[in-house]
Amino acid sequence: MSGLLRIAAAQYPIDRLADWAAYVAKITDWVERAVADGAQLLVFPEYGAMELAALDGTGGADLAASLDSVSALLPQVDALHAALAARHGVHILAASAPCRVADASARHVNRARLFAPNGRHGHQDKQVMTRFENEAWGVSSGGPLRVFDTALGRIGIAICYDSEFPLIARAMVQAGVQLILVPSCTDTPHGYWRVRIGCQSRALESQCYVIQSPTVGDAPWSPAVDVNRGAAGVFAPPDHGMPADGVIALGVMDAAQWLYADIDLAHIATLRADGMVLNARDWAAQPGAGDLPLVEVVDLRHNEGSQPG
Repeated sequence: MSGLLRIAAAQYPIDRLADWAAYVAKITDWVERAVADGAQLLVFPEYGAMELAALDGTGGADLAASLDSVSALLPQVDALHAALAARHGVHILAASAPCRVADASARHVNRARLFAPNGRHGHQDKQVMTRFENEAWGVSSGGPLRVFDTALGRIGIAICYDSEFPLIARAMVQAGVQLILVPSCTDTPHGYWRVRIGCQSRALESQCYVIQSPTVGDAPWSPAVDVNRGAAGVFAPPDHGMPADGVIALGVMDAAQWLYADIDLAHIATLRADGMVLNARDWAAQPGAGDLPLVEVVDLRHNEGSQPG
């Protein structure tokens, strides 16, 4: 990666939508506002797509049914995001959503999709499931772990809880990532801080940028995303040319907003080569550094149609 990049991280409210047109209008407005402010990479949160459950026959009240109802709308959701990315010449990480796997298991995974302006796209499934996903909702881990080659550089995605596990981020970093996107959805300040601490820890130990984007606000009609607490953040290693606390930008807690930050991608390579400390290099020096997950590289750079990812 090299060059300056303007990031927009959403603090995205869960709304009770009246119809599909209301969703199109909302997403279009959010994207257009970020583009007007110069953003090149737009990051939406984990499970932001669950507001679409309001459109099903139960109004989103049936927790189990919400998996299928939102999953069924994903082709339309993805077409909308692909069109907006192409129209405005930006990269968009769409809000993650439950997605039914196309195999005999009929299980759902938590899937984030990254859209490039050239029409290509790829997806990352959440690797480690929370207790709610495992015990109440029946959402399963997906795979494999991926990184994405884009015109902006090589990008990794660690969905919410995944950011709390260092080997996931480390595998991406060893595959060449300097920027990790963390879409999140947390219903307590404790959950928000767990993810935020995870993000800052990953930025420190891997000497990379980490972007957190949360859902915010109350949605009492939804048993899946009824309470949402958090703030968007842009984090970096605390080293030369970076803030002493590693916090480049931080949103207002629980407010619906875009958070913007300009990051210098070339500076990460400089810090990894000649920082005050060399955490990324010295990973292997710790006892039990061990094996890392395998990583698949998805190419979103060329104008060859969509990438199923």
